[in-house]
Amino acid sequence: MLHPMYAHALRSQPVPASTVARLVGTVGRPDAVPPPVLMLLGMFSTQLGAAVAKQLFGTTSPGGTTTLRLGFAALILLAIARPGLRLGWRTGGLVVGFGLMLALMNLSFYAALHRVPLGVAVTIGFAGPLLVGLAGSRRLLDAGWAVLAGGGVLLISGLGGASVDGLGLFFCVATAVGWAGYVVFGGAVSKRIPGSRGLALGMAVGALAVLPFGVAGSGTALLDPWILLLGLGVALLSSVLPYSAEMSALRRMPARVFAVLLSLEPAIGALVGLVLLGELLTWPQFLGVACVVGAALGATLVRAGRA
Repeated sequence: MLHPMYAHALRSQPVPASTVARLVGTVGRPDAVPPPVLMLLGMFSTQLGAAVAKQLFGTTSPGGTTTLRLGFAALILLAIARPGLRLGWRTGGLVVGFGLMLALMNLSFYAALHRVPLGVAVTIGFAGPLLVGLAGSRRLLDAGWAVLAGGGVLLISGLGGASVDGLGLFFCVATAVGWAGYVVFGGAVSKRIPGSRGLALGMAVGALAVLPFGVAGSGTALLDPWILLLGLGVALLSSVLPYSAEMSALRRMPARVFAVLLSLEPAIGALVGLVLLGELLTWPQFLGVACVVGAALGATLVRAGRA
């Protein structure tokens, strides 16, 4: 059985081949690229987008950066998916909840990035959906994976002696809550709205939800052409390109392999933070990242082996 935290992402979600070809054009013809390579490129793209976003904080607020990312991503995905608005009250409520979780996840993540290293923010945030995926299990081994992940978070948070900004840690925990909610609501939305239409609608709700924070924190700076261009780059790197690459890869690889590769996200975040931002984690923090990645890999591989 596949780890529950990946369930919504691993359902069949058709994406037009021409769309994938355009959006993942930076890596050549998608079908000619091995699926694991596409996955890794997508994850590196996500973290590269976060590194670019962090450079925006000198001019815009985290709220402004979030507004630009979700706003541009929503416009692009709405143009691609062209979703209808006749959803019904229950489905509409799920889409709103999905969008609000997207808003919380992204706004908290960028607020955390303003205060803590990229690897810390990504790993603690990733622990949210991982623990949600393990919460429904009654297996003792899965409880062990949860303890391992929790221990990793404690190491990253300063248990090993590292000094970490307290408010930054609060935003990291909020990111974990938002990411967990994104998984839960995303799974429900994907059952009711096929393809990428649910994601497009949720992204639009999220963009509207963070708009007041963006205007309050950045004001007219959001209209600066250079800031708009960087915001578009963040949206493409962090949302559109990774999503398209992962969907293209998923059609050509086993779901188990997809989930295993996705478990490497915290390690990639730490690596990108080190190389591009010069953010050197302490040894206890590196050990914490390894614990969280190990818990995700272990839970995924053991469950897949029992399927």
